[in-house]
Amino acid sequence: MDTPPVELKELLEAVSKMPNGVQLKGPLFRLADSLTRKRRILTLVQEALAQLRLDLKYLMFDLEATRRERDEYKERLEM
Repeated sequence: MDTPPVELKELLEAVSKMPNGVQLKGPLFRLADSLTRKRRILTLVQEALAQLRLDLKYLMFDLEATRRERDEYKERLEM
């Protein structure tokens, strides 16, 4: 996942083959690094959101179970 998109890799290779006088190499490599970093961050955020959704489902399940237990105890006390 730490690799730049195919199109950017092709562009980087094409620029690398150009004469040394070309001033595009530096900015292009920085762009590739930036895109790779952003993709990595996006992946981490997506994983964190998925975990948060799962945690929320567990919490909702636990809340419902707690409510059912509370209601059962209330019924027992009222008898």
